[in-house]
Amino acid sequence: MVEFRMPSLGSDMEAGTLVEWLVKPGDLVKRGDIVAVIETQKGAIEIETFQPGQIEQILVNPHSKVPVGTPLALIRAEREAKPGAPGAAPPPTAPTPPAAPVPPSPARAPVAPPSPRVLGAAVRARVSPAARRLAEERGIDLSMVTGSGPAGAITYADVERRLGEAVAPPERKRPLWLDLDAMRTAIAAAMERSKREIPHYYLEHQVDVTACEQWLTQKNAMLPPDNRVLIGALAIKAAALAARRFPAFNGFYRDNKFEPAQAVHIGVAIAIRGGGLAAPALHDADQLSLDELMSQMRDLVQRTRAGRIRSSEISDPTLTVSSLGTRGVEALYGIIYPPQVAIIGFGKTVARPWVIDGAIGPRSVITVTLSADHRVSDGHAGALFLAEIGKLLQEPSKL
Repeated sequence: MVEFRMPSLGSDMEAGTLVEWLVKPGDLVKRGDIVAVIETQKGAIEIETFQPGQIEQILVNPHSKVPVGTPLALIRAEREAKPGAPGAAPPPTAPTPPAAPVPPSPARAPVAPPSPRVLGAAVRARVSPAARRLAEERGIDLSMVTGSGPAGAITYADVERRLGEAVAPPERKRPLWLDLDAMRTAIAAAMERSKREIPHYYLEHQVDVTACEQWLTQKNAMLPPDNRVLIGALAIKAAALAARRFPAFNGFYRDNKFEPAQAVHIGVAIAIRGGGLAAPALHDADQLSLDELMSQMRDLVQRTRAGRIRSSEISDPTLTVSSLGTRGVEALYGIIYPPQVAIIGFGKTVARPWVIDGAIGPRSVITVTLSADHRVSDGHAGALFLAEIGKLLQEPSKL
């Protein structure tokens, strides 16, 4: 038996209010299933379970406020699942004696040809790994997807197209638990602690992104409007790849020591209408293709603004990226969100005179800033880190 506990959704969280259970005793759950909604000062968070098995007992009733670490439910592990439970493997049965031979029928009905759907399923068995992963994440039946690749193979774009066509089942309507005043109070408290305890240093680097813009224009010309890639996706991918090379900016400072993270989970600062702010994570951002990253960014922004952030997205960002370029800001200097050790800022793209091969010409330039923790890194390392981000942005085809 495993205890499902109130998770910690940040170093500043001490307790949470259980708003709603999405499962009941006897339900089977798998890793990553959303089982409850918890309300904190950051808003309503959808809580996932990472223990597959069967819900044995609910220990805390809705609307109860309990400290972090409090057992909320008991989960019976898969190997302990009760016989006869929904989805449990049936008990072994005794072998059935062979049936008596049946005389052949005098006439046989003609065999119907296989249905087009069966034939289509066989043809469409060729699916790219990225397309299969997206279909699994979004619950898309691949037998209903028309492949546009070689020999009818299903591509990532085919699954995205089907996502746009599919009519989603009606989703349970839940109130939007977003107390923006409480959220701003929590943000202010975290930033006050950060400025008080973390010795920040700040760096700025201007990057010529003309080649980046030209490459995006060519790429997006072949994509429908809903699938086009924004420069923000390239900025996040460049930051993630640079963080993988410079691990001193990707991790946590806890108990007076730095803990480098094993993965790169980029927290994306998202403004919530009304004045709130959240920075949920894009998991393994360094390993995503640009199309995958852009798709996940859109989904993350939509769910965050609808108050549907998941616990795994809010609790484990290893490095935060913030951008106010769409608001016309040329540069921003962020405050580190503890226990992280750095935050990267991207401003808007502006046209500036630039020297190229000894001649001055107009170029598209973006200002990239770094706020970092001096207990973990210094200006020299920060300069190399920013230079790596700039280099990657000038080689967009390698992202």
